[in-house]
Amino acid sequence: MTTLAFAAPAEVGLCPERLQRLLAVLQADIERGRLPGAVVLVARRGKVALFESLGRQDPATGSPMTRDSIFRIYSMSKPVVSMAVMMLLEQGRLLLSDPVARHLPEFANQKVAVEREGRVELEDLRRPATVQDLLRHTAGLTYEFLGSADVQRQYAKLQMGSRERSNAEFSRVLAGLPLMYQPGSVWEYSRATDVLGRLVEVLSGQTLGEYLRRNIFVPLGMHDTGFSVGQAHHPRIAEPFAHDPDGGVPMRVLEPRRAATMESGGGGLLSTAMDYARFLQFMRNRGELDGVRLLGSRTVDFMTADHLGAIPVTGDVLPPGYGFGLGFAVRTATGIASVPGSKGLYYWGGIAGTTFFVDPAEDLYAVLMIQAPNQRDHYRPLFRSLVYAALLD
Repeated sequence: MTTLAFAAPAEVGLCPERLQRLLAVLQADIERGRLPGAVVLVARRGKVALFESLGRQDPATGSPMTRDSIFRIYSMSKPVVSMAVMMLLEQGRLLLSDPVARHLPEFANQKVAVEREGRVELEDLRRPATVQDLLRHTAGLTYEFLGSADVQRQYAKLQMGSRERSNAEFSRVLAGLPLMYQPGSVWEYSRATDVLGRLVEVLSGQTLGEYLRRNIFVPLGMHDTGFSVGQAHHPRIAEPFAHDPDGGVPMRVLEPRRAATMESGGGGLLSTAMDYARFLQFMRNRGELDGVRLLGSRTVDFMTADHLGAIPVTGDVLPPGYGFGLGFAVRTATGIASVPGSKGLYYWGGIAGTTFFVDPAEDLYAVLMIQAPNQRDHYRPLFRSLVYAALLD
């Protein structure tokens, strides 16, 4: 089975005219050259109420977007790989309280880089990073593109974003660098989920791609999701504009037509709107889809609860009004955030523009697939606001 149940919008408490307004807003941006194309999917009460493709899949050739177009989902890989770790937890292969070095010995004897008066000093850890720290981005790691601190410059110098290393090599090189923060002291968005990808390999004895395929994608019917796109499906790959319409420097997007050496758990997957909707319906069902149960219901509840509490947040990647669970941002208040949503909503997005959210209180989830890297901060809140405007009851 590869499609979900469908319903007319009004049957599931959504206004059809307001859903059409969502499409009209996106179509207008397509017509004025701000967006190449999009695939939109909105589901409520277990049924898909809106599933449409708009604009062009490849602006260079003019090929039309289709509902099964394939997108680089980048950091929307993180929830899937986090789920893989939780499946291994349920098998008794690890504990969230395990130090990372218990399973990946290269992470033993780490130090924290502290910059004082222009000098960098290395400090001992107050406590080692745990698997839970990796899942909630409190392991003291970072991303090189988030700033210019000494550790981030070291990441950049060693090209930690390279796809030419194996996951094992990546883990070894990263472990040799100092941490940016003491583990557990702050939330810093980071390459932690790439480390989790290596953890899955060590615990399962399979490559990350093979583990995900056998244990998640095949059971959930996510047949178009993986770390590369086979030649027969190359005509379905969605592309961004060659030149950014807002005058910024266009991001160089990953090449999905060949298999990279590194299978990046933090940002390497490609998928379709329907495949990712199946994953979200599985999460909304608390660990089950079409009679296939891959996680216990309480494990899903645990993943989508806030795991930060009073831990402070760095930067602006995680917006006000949100904490972070095990692979997802989690809304902690109905207000505060600049977009609508219920307490308990969880979401994430990818750097090329894709985004999703799941609102258990409204029994609602939605996916927007676009390839518009420099416009992502505009379309994410726009999409969320227009979906919530369509709720009737």
